[in-house]
Amino acid sequence: MAEKQSPLSNKILILGLIIVVASIASYPLFKKEMRLRIYSPADVNPELVDETMQKMKGEHLIADFNLTNQDGQQITKKDVEGKIYVADFFFTTCGNICPKMAFQMERINEFYKDDQDIMFVSHSVTPEIDSVPTLKKYAIEHNAIAPKWQLLTGDKDHIYELARKSYFSAKIDWKGDLGDFIHTENFCLIDKEGRIRGYYDGTNTDDVNTLIKEIKILKAEYK
Repeated sequence: MAEKQSPLSNKILILGLIIVVASIASYPLFKKEMRLRIYSPADVNPELVDETMQKMKGEHLIADFNLTNQDGQQITKKDVEGKIYVADFFFTTCGNICPKMAFQMERINEFYKDDQDIMFVSHSVTPEIDSVPTLKKYAIEHNAIAPKWQLLTGDKDHIYELARKSYFSAKIDWKGDLGDFIHTENFCLIDKEGRIRGYYDGTNTDDVNTLIKEIKILKAEYK
């Protein structure tokens, strides 16, 4: 004869079923929360965005570019297509925030050194100073090995346009002098489609730790 279950056992069983059903029902919401936002120009501090784009909403893509890396090779948008990458702006003679940014970029580079999906792209804002040999020396000092980590130089108007109209990483209009170009400490996280998925203070260890974690979250979107 089957043993009759107690009222307490029935309650425990019902409670267990409720928990399982609730977990299944909330799983899609949990997954949605783990997705990183997609930035449009209107989502960014207007000081960093070209005035022609400040109110633009909807999908924003990094524009095509044609620059030269530390090995003297031409690098275009095709070289980062299908990759997740972290972009920033720097100059080799910077004695303020750039050394801190370089140190933090080295950290991320080391963390993801074996991950073929991840790249790093650093743009010089003083291309007249940062020649290919200068970038090569800087690359050796900071373990920046192409194609994993591209240090880029080229036409300064082109680089400025990328900073203001693609990555939103320059604070004021540039009239050609170094003093007019104030690049930020931002690291920009770019997805495989060329969309901005996050901004992080490249001088702040905690913020960079968040970036390392959010690269993992972004990678999960492609599984």
